[in-house]
Amino acid sequence: RDGIESTRNTLLGGLAGVAFKTLSSKFKLTTMRLQNGESRAAQFSIIDDPEDRATGKSGFTATNDVLTYDERSLTNYFLSGEHSINNKKFLIDWRLALTNSNLEQPDYREAAFTVDQGEATLSAGQAGLPFRSWRFLDEDNYVAKVDLTYSPKLFDRDSKIKGGLSYVYKERDYSLLNYNMQFLGTQPTWSGDPNEIMLDENIYPNFNGNGGLYFQAENLAPNPNAYNSTVDNFAAYMSAEFSPFEKLKAVLGLRSENYVQRHTGRSQSAASSISFISRTEDVSLDEATVTFRNSNADDRDQVLLDDKVLDDLDFFPSVNLIYSLKETQNIRLGYSRTIARPTFKELSYAQIIDPISDRIFNGGLLTYDGEWDGNLTPTDIDNFDLRFEIFPRRGEIISASVFYKSFDRPIELVRIYQAQTNNEFQTRNVGDGQLYGFEFEFRKRLDFIAGKLENWSVNGNVTITESQIDMFSNEREAREEFQKDGEDIDGTRDMAGQAPYVINAGISYENFDKGLDAGLFYNVQGATLVVVGGSLFPDVYTEPFHSLNFNMNKKFGESLGVNLSVSNILNDVREQFFQNYEATDQFFERRSPGTAVGIGVSYSF
Repeated sequence: RDGIESTRNTLLGGLAGVAFKTLSSKFKLTTMRLQNGESRAAQFSIIDDPEDRATGKSGFTATNDVLTYDERSLTNYFLSGEHSINNKKFLIDWRLALTNSNLEQPDYREAAFTVDQGEATLSAGQAGLPFRSWRFLDEDNYVAKVDLTYSPKLFDRDSKIKGGLSYVYKERDYSLLNYNMQFLGTQPTWSGDPNEIMLDENIYPNFNGNGGLYFQAENLAPNPNAYNSTVDNFAAYMSAEFSPFEKLKAVLGLRSENYVQRHTGRSQSAASSISFISRTEDVSLDEATVTFRNSNADDRDQVLLDDKVLDDLDFFPSVNLIYSLKETQNIRLGYSRTIARPTFKELSYAQIIDPISDRIFNGGLLTYDGEWDGNLTPTDIDNFDLRFEIFPRRGEIISASVFYKSFDRPIELVRIYQAQTNNEFQTRNVGDGQLYGFEFEFRKRLDFIAGKLENWSVNGNVTITESQIDMFSNEREAREEFQKDGEDIDGTRDMAGQAPYVINAGISYENFDKGLDAGLFYNVQGATLVVVGGSLFPDVYTEPFHSLNFNMNKKFGESLGVNLSVSNILNDVREQFFQNYEATDQFFERRSPGTAVGIGVSYSF
């Protein structure tokens, strides 16, 4: 697929709030609304070379036109309060929040013409038939939190003891409806213009009196691409911050979470069976679902009705020790345990096609015989770091640190080994992993060169890492099936999404008296594994993308603000390549985003 893509994005946002304060309390209520609309149009040429094609491909050329529109909205209500007791010896902080997120893709349209000796035709087995889809997502998040802080004297020094409770409830409704266009009898004569497809004279029964195109729904009842998921997360924590010695500060904490995720959904095969039972036995879909769940079908577990898909009680300890070598120098030693849980989409049966890349995402609950059991679980992470830092002056820092992370079955995006002729991917747990590295960071004002540079500063950081994942047996077997002479498959590989190095640098100007701040910022990261391959297809790595961006904000008075931004000044391209043993890298994806200029205006009152 080679072509061009154009995007038009519109964003509207608003923020309002009110606050009330007494001698010992503060209350604050804010509300925010963001509305975003994005239109995309793409035109591609498709070449399926019959001399150099994957197994099962027939070889063809085609044109492909895509139109999409996405509408997103976010609404947030936030209420908080702070209360001090006994001259601030006790502090109570509570928060209530409601956030609604909504995504609608009201009409995605795709039309592809297979071109054979200059003639354009619609071909299901080659470029595919005209296709339309509608996608809807609605998610509510409710958060309630209360924290208590007590400030006693420990070891004759100031200290803080904190404790708190929180409850988070999330609910997501998702559905995707797909339709394609079939034809009866002979096809009309096409010029290759997709606007011809929906002309009245080409729609059944207008064409030749008895032929023409017609819509065909690809949606079963019940819809396998519709689900409802909820999360209940109740958490409690305690922490203590104290200094057992004059130069040593300790921060100890323990957080516990009872995380329960429920899911209502079904796989494609289960939806087919339920639909068949409903038709043949003349019962409702609910009755057919119960019949299917109570049957002895091998895949009866492919239907979930508000069933638990995650039920974890986890404990997350943390230890941070800070030793002051001097007033402006510290050594930090830290340990923490964290977790990475699958998202709603990852923990589902959904199969979602990306309209531009033509790739299919498969939810982690879907099973593949001998390859994946559908048991997607969270990733436990142990983090260790040692850091040395210097604070020469206010707003300046120089630091160096080393770190190590251990991952228990991390979640990665994996190409489905069985789908050798399609771009199908799935999030799965892979083998245990580890990561270690070094980081250097600095931020320095430039007035040490000349007094006129007092508003200028430079900053940067460099991170160098080494990562490793232990392959599961099925991944190693899939790689060994296509192993080349001389290639060594030792059972380990890079971690997906982890760059071997990251470099950030920038120069900034800040003048609060003039209401002006501006900066030029650079970022690059090393070649990164983004799609785990195996079997017929090798791994996919990104090429370093050199990003240079400019941003400036100017305030006029107390209310009016103007923003100017320029992104990708170097006009670099984003590239991803298939990489294989002793083979020339082949394109997986190449995007040329160009240089973008943005102007924004804000007004506060």
